[in-house]
Amino acid sequence: MNETALTVHQTARPHGFPTAGHFAFVASPFPAPAAGSALVENLYWSVDPYHREMMDDMPGGFALGAPLEGRSIGRVIASRTPLLTEGEIVFHRRGWRTHAVVTPEEVRRLPRFDGVPPTAYLSVLGGTGLTAYVGLTRIARLREGEDLFVSAAAGGVGTASGRFARLLGAGRLVGSAGSAAKAAHLVKEVGFDAAFDYHDGPAAVLLGEAAPDGVDVFVDNVGGEQLAAAVGALRTFGRIVRVGTISQYNTPDAPPPRFDYADIVEKSLRMEGFLVSNHLDLQEELYEFAVPHLQSGRLVPDETVVDGFEHLVDAFLGMLRGENTGKIIVRDRTQVPSPN
Repeated sequence: MNETALTVHQTARPHGFPTAGHFAFVASPFPAPAAGSALVENLYWSVDPYHREMMDDMPGGFALGAPLEGRSIGRVIASRTPLLTEGEIVFHRRGWRTHAVVTPEEVRRLPRFDGVPPTAYLSVLGGTGLTAYVGLTRIARLREGEDLFVSAAAGGVGTASGRFARLLGAGRLVGSAGSAAKAAHLVKEVGFDAAFDYHDGPAAVLLGEAAPDGVDVFVDNVGGEQLAAAVGALRTFGRIVRVGTISQYNTPDAPPPRFDYADIVEKSLRMEGFLVSNHLDLQEELYEFAVPHLQSGRLVPDETVVDGFEHLVDAFLGMLRGENTGKIIVRDRTQVPSPN
């Protein structure tokens, strides 16, 4: 074990897009677990869009000068509780650090499924996948044959939404992305029927071309102009699943989307947002749904993996710039597979 642990601290509040200067890597003495806790050596870290929102001065946001929190997978390397055994692989939320002291109540033991890579527990089997699953099955109540539009469809939640919707029997799948290459990837690799680069013109026009007959469900990761376009494209009894508002995270002064509010009434539309943390009871149901498809190859995790804890901040900023495809995960160098 190393004698020094590293943590990532937020040092200032950004206004607009954050930079590396808003963070600091801080070295500290190697932490020792107290009675009733265990020391975990982190192996995989998740960086997520919600971290940007947490950087602002908001209730429950990140404190300045303190280690940041985030989803992580690690190995127990020292334990002072019989409830955590050395060598166990666990999930917890004390990430953005190389080592964390956790209690049994703060971790979730990860099941071992044949053929399922550990990164999947941060992507399609983790909070990202659970968000997509809850959005489709509980919020939208997606029915077989219904048509779907997903914004930021090349991101973690977006790709999971597309793949899950296909497995659930959705009809036409349409997605938006931030580049022509990503739009092509959605069609060729993820299973979307059509996708467009939202930079290519007004969202309402692009969506109208991709879904000329409208859609039944909109999974909204972006907000803004694409939300307004979806309201116009939704059919009667359409549903909007509000997952996030990426378009506003780095532009807090941007005007809200403008759409015809009469559409909400006249088409009997429903818009509902949710926090995945309120649906953790569905974790086992997600495993039951997704794991057989992972094992059969029908479900492929969409992941961008960055090697080295020292690149954690770079990975986060790259995710905000849209440099990833699928879920972005940082991996400890000890977990890099050896070349054959």
